[in-house]
Amino acid sequence: MVSSPLLPDLTVFGVQELSALLFGLVFLFLYRQSEVVYFGLWSIAWLLRFLAALFGYELRRTGGAGWMAPYTTFEFAFVILLISAARAGFASGIKDWRTVLRLISLLPMFVALVWGISQYAGLQAYDISDALVLATVYFYNFVQLNRHQGIGSRVFRFSLLMLAGAFFLHAVILVYLYRTGPVTVWARYVHNEAYYDFALHCVLAFAAMGMWSESQVERLRTLGLELDKLRRDVSQNRDLDRLTGLLNQAALALRIESPAASEGVVVVCDMDNFKEVNDCYGHLVGDEILRHIGNLLRASIRKEDEAFRWGGDEFVILFQNQCPEVAEKRMEELDLRLRDFRVRGLGVLPVGFSWGTAELTASRGLRDSLDEADRNMYARKRLRGVERAGR
Repeated sequence: MVSSPLLPDLTVFGVQELSALLFGLVFLFLYRQSEVVYFGLWSIAWLLRFLAALFGYELRRTGGAGWMAPYTTFEFAFVILLISAARAGFASGIKDWRTVLRLISLLPMFVALVWGISQYAGLQAYDISDALVLATVYFYNFVQLNRHQGIGSRVFRFSLLMLAGAFFLHAVILVYLYRTGPVTVWARYVHNEAYYDFALHCVLAFAAMGMWSESQVERLRTLGLELDKLRRDVSQNRDLDRLTGLLNQAALALRIESPAASEGVVVVCDMDNFKEVNDCYGHLVGDEILRHIGNLLRASIRKEDEAFRWGGDEFVILFQNQCPEVAEKRMEELDLRLRDFRVRGLGVLPVGFSWGTAELTASRGLRDSLDEADRNMYARKRLRGVERAGR
């Protein structure tokens, strides 16, 4: 028999069982929603606490020593799971199972030690040691979760700290009552202690719900940012020509239909002998030339300018707020660079380049300016053909 003058308190037993069931369901819900191991371990821990309270009640009701072993086993298992939860944190798995296994290996010795203490000093000594152990475990959880900064996380950690302080204070008061207080005062304090603990654990459970809500909001925010980035990438890739990296014909068509007025210079350009290059060297060489021209065009324009691949070997450049003389100079520089173009394995392969320009004004649509630039480009191309024939 375990010597103890304490009678079982049905109210305390009911509060313990209902709170363990309630908190277990709360943390089980959080685990099912988030799949965070930390919440899952807490839910199992409260189930074990529910079973421990059953054996603890029978122990106090009968005073039989046989109830001490299952009571302390489930109580210590509750402690093991809370330590494991602290080590796991909010990751998807436990980092180090060896710690849990080492703690489980100590379970028989712990049960035997508690049984010996209860035989010598009664259940009061066990209650004191249990309060000290729980204070340590809650404080350990508080320390391990110091990297989470949300409001819910801060309230959750504060609740853990308050619980650690409360159980330590319980232990101090129980020691004092054990040494000086009568049994009735001890029983009254244990009765009131159950309500204090229940209130603090309620704050802990609500804080856990808030922490989960914050994680969901953060997850939605992250998914929203990823979705926005994906939309921008899709939109950008939809308007880009894969070979040259320039804006494609569809983007130019939208630009033509856009009612937004702009001023500057429109340039239409294409290669003079691109068909001959494809016939002589193959389409892979032709693709390399087009890719090189795309790189040159992107490097030759400002951020506010736009370069399009109109189709085949034809390109369109919109110089925003630029005069025709500067645009002509830019195209001449580009023409000189293409004359020194080198193909891997073939050496220097000069590329002929013709262009035509037209002024773009607010009162004149892009379509009309584009037609004029296209005509000027073909006029330059015919002139170059005549000059080559005269040579």
